[in-house]
Amino acid sequence: MSEPTRYSAPPIELPLDLEREPDPVHGCAGCAELAAVRGRARIVGDWTTVSDCNVYLRRHPEGH
Repeated sequence: MSEPTRYSAPPIELPLDLEREPDPVHGCAGCAELAAVRGRARIVGDWTTVSDCNVYLRRHPEGH
């Protein structure tokens, strides 16, 4: 039997991202749809879509 691999350095701890999610702009249909898609994605655990919607919502106000 071989010995298990031992590491001399402790594991790397990644920072927790606590940035607030962007809020949809009141009265904007595009923002409302992105927020709705984000909400549905969160319910089913689709975190990639949640993240994508947050990016689109952050960029979307440039068009307002």
